[in-house]
Amino acid sequence: MENITDGKWDTLPVKLHDSILLTLEKIGFTYMTPVQSACIPLFMGNKDVAAEAVTGSGKTLAFVIPVLELLLRREVRLKKRQVGALIITPTRELATQISEVMGQFLERFPQFRQILLIGGSNPIEDVNKFKDNGGNIVIGTPGRLEDMFRRKADGLDLASSVKALDVLVLDEADRLLDMGFEVSLNTILGYLPKQRRTGLFSATQTQELEKLVRAGLRNPVRITVKEKGVVASSLQKTPAKLSNYYTICRTENKFNTLVAFLRQHKHKKQLVFFSTCACVEYFGKALEVLIKNVTVHCIHGKMKDKRNKIFSQFRELKSGILVCTDVMARGIDIPDVNWVLQYDPPSSASSFVHRCGRTARIGNRGNALVFLLPMEESYVNFLSINQKCPLRLYPAVKDVVDVLPKLKALALGDRAVFERGMRAFVSYVQAYAKHECSLIFRIKDLDFASLARGFALLRMPKMPELRGKTFPDFEEIPDTDSICYKDKNREKQRRKALQQRAEKESQAPARKTFPKNKAWSKQKSKKVKRRTVAAKRKLDEGSDVDDEDMKELLCDTRLLKKLKKGKISAEEFDKRMSTGGRLAQNPAGPSHSAEGMEDEL
Repeated sequence: MENITDGKWDTLPVKLHDSILLTLEKIGFTYMTPVQSACIPLFMGNKDVAAEAVTGSGKTLAFVIPVLELLLRREVRLKKRQVGALIITPTRELATQISEVMGQFLERFPQFRQILLIGGSNPIEDVNKFKDNGGNIVIGTPGRLEDMFRRKADGLDLASSVKALDVLVLDEADRLLDMGFEVSLNTILGYLPKQRRTGLFSATQTQELEKLVRAGLRNPVRITVKEKGVVASSLQKTPAKLSNYYTICRTENKFNTLVAFLRQHKHKKQLVFFSTCACVEYFGKALEVLIKNVTVHCIHGKMKDKRNKIFSQFRELKSGILVCTDVMARGIDIPDVNWVLQYDPPSSASSFVHRCGRTARIGNRGNALVFLLPMEESYVNFLSINQKCPLRLYPAVKDVVDVLPKLKALALGDRAVFERGMRAFVSYVQAYAKHECSLIFRIKDLDFASLARGFALLRMPKMPELRGKTFPDFEEIPDTDSICYKDKNREKQRRKALQQRAEKESQAPARKTFPKNKAWSKQKSKKVKRRTVAAKRKLDEGSDVDDEDMKELLCDTRLLKKLKKGKISAEEFDKRMSTGGRLAQNPAGPSHSAEGMEDEL
């Protein structure tokens, strides 16, 4: 591991427990990073800290070590079910990762027990695990923790257990608020004792985070740490040894370019970020087929039990591809990631920085590449100004092959692929419409036909954004209903559903049909009545009525009378009303007296 700072652990102004130093040596952390050397003495010195440091700078050890030291210094030993430390993180992957790091230290401290409380598992199992084994150090996600506090009916009294709490840590605190956990956090904080040490760790500072600092920390020490070698005035938010690039692709050639790039770097470890879960499902499965002899994994927020297993498997790989959403953008430490590819720019600029931070961690080198459409190129300047994140143009990717026909063939051969593509397209358009940087990512600038070709769609989906639009330059497959599922059980269920629908429609009573012109005739009848009544009113009031108007009105009323008596058809009535043929019936014209009009009515 490359040194970022000259300071060793024994140079800290506070003394660390020998077992902690031995563990650090065992796991290969000989030198401290700047955030560690700045935070650990303050946290151990009974100070609340609010630390901001670039992603990948070693924040986990900056709070794991003080947590252990503070628990070791307790005068009264914690009982099995007494919680001395609570660590809250936004995602289950990050919680799992922190638990693994903590577990390496706890091998030398058997007096402490830790418990991981995250979603994706049965909460009753977590309740029983805590009741049986206890947990002096609780690591969890906000949703599951809030649920545990409310499970008194199941025999768990976590509110009483946290009365012994010494330290609270909020990791990726800004992300906790971004993901809408504010209500859950407030609920959890309401159960915790006020006399405690609190640490907030994040890569960026936000206004919401400032509110949390003021509400949850007592006279906090604010720490802003940059890596050695970063110019102080630049305030760069990405790791110093990260090479950050962008490339411009036409809409229908974007996926082809991605496939070509991944094929050329197949012996590397790569993360590919998409904007939505549906896009991960669609393009991830496509990459599994199109890129041979490479392990491709997919992770997104809608996965449940699979996520932890997939995450662990990918961490162990020497090379491979992880297709994911922003659920993997924060705090996740995956060893030896060479490239971070952003197929879709994230909805928020801060997420761009966090995505890039999955590589070039703890002083290592890494690369990041974002794929932009021609109309999105100004995003490069925006990132440079808004996020202090300069990008360089990546050389054009060579040997790009058109793989979209192969993707279309996959969709024609399996209805599941066809439906995944449709869902991915809809979700992409919806995400694009909600982009934070709407001046650059404007949905009205999207070429939907080109976009559909880039997704290898067989037809355009029905969605509000496409209503009323035509796409003459997009060639649709005429009969997509005939596409079958490759899975025989799913196809059997689909055919059964189609048959039931057909039977239901055949048994339904026939709808009453009406002549096309009937409604229009009724409108004409009402119009004639209104005109004649208005003319009669004018006569009664002594107003002048033009002779020609009077003739026209009387002819209209005659026609209406004949229509009601069935002497003429609705079609003939419409024809005479529309062609003016009604005057030909009586060239001489009728009487123009008021009495004559009343007779006609």
